[in-house]
Amino acid sequence: MKRLVIAALAALAVSASGLAHAQSFFRIVSGSAGGNYFPMAGVLANAISNPPGSRPCDKGGPCGVPGLIAIAQSANGSVANVNAIQSGTAESGLAQSDVAYWGYTATGVFEGKSKLDKLRFLASLYPEHIHIVLPKDSPVQKLEDLKGKRIGVGLPASGAQVGALLILNAVGLEKNVNFQAEELNTSQSAERIQDGQLDAFLTVTGAPSSGIAQLASVSGMRLLAIPKEVQDKVIAQAPFYFSSDIPAGAYDGQEQAVNTLAVGAQWLVSADQPEDLVYGITKALWNDTTKKLLKHHAKGKDVTLETALGGRGIPLHPGAERFYKEAGLIK
Repeated sequence: MKRLVIAALAALAVSASGLAHAQSFFRIVSGSAGGNYFPMAGVLANAISNPPGSRPCDKGGPCGVPGLIAIAQSANGSVANVNAIQSGTAESGLAQSDVAYWGYTATGVFEGKSKLDKLRFLASLYPEHIHIVLPKDSPVQKLEDLKGKRIGVGLPASGAQVGALLILNAVGLEKNVNFQAEELNTSQSAERIQDGQLDAFLTVTGAPSSGIAQLASVSGMRLLAIPKEVQDKVIAQAPFYFSSDIPAGAYDGQEQAVNTLAVGAQWLVSADQPEDLVYGITKALWNDTTKKLLKHHAKGKDVTLETALGGRGIPLHPGAERFYKEAGLIK
């Protein structure tokens, strides 16, 4: 996976003369280290890139969009990413389906703000699960037991923090009122759990997540399930969440499935991007070469054309729509 991300970033090393002839420069904003967004963005960047001077696809070269140089950029996650697309500081990015909808409609966490009307849907990728991570020997048995604890809630302006606070609020726990909130990414939270500096952390990520998997293998950890009544409260506020299991064996020592909430991870693009370019990107996403690249990602097997339009709450980009019509997914 590291090789894939480096390869995407290496596209920046194209000479100045090469860049002058490139058709496009395309950024995919993602998440922090330790989650699934950044490595997924690296796979996608490799899949759609085809720098000037590359060998033809049928001769072992890249099979992306001719002339396109794409890079994966680390970022603070869903909320930051949709704002970056709206402002034009990124051409595309990964985001949770609920955050995409709230941003586009100026509802939920975007209530009272201007609509992010440049957001367009490109593809639904895979489900992301709420992980409530505890030390292996934690006495916590239910969410209410987290009262007064030190809890990692994700980075500021991240979809992870949005989800974490929705769940904690559903059981009457308010940030820095009933618990001490630590705004950390997944890797930082896992390190602090291991060092005894956190009592728990919540994050929204595909299972397995590399940061959590490392914690499980090094010092052990335990996942807390979300009861149905709490799930119902969260879903009433955020209808893009749905009940789903983190499967047994996703992490070392996890012998049983853990019932929790999930939301879709989506690839969004700016409405300002040309139709032909987005059509080419969407076509490259679903070619056979990309399927092989996706095998290198923990959630790659869940990225399928059959589920590409699932959970869509914002308009399709015309370029993506053209591809899906040709593929028979839209009549």
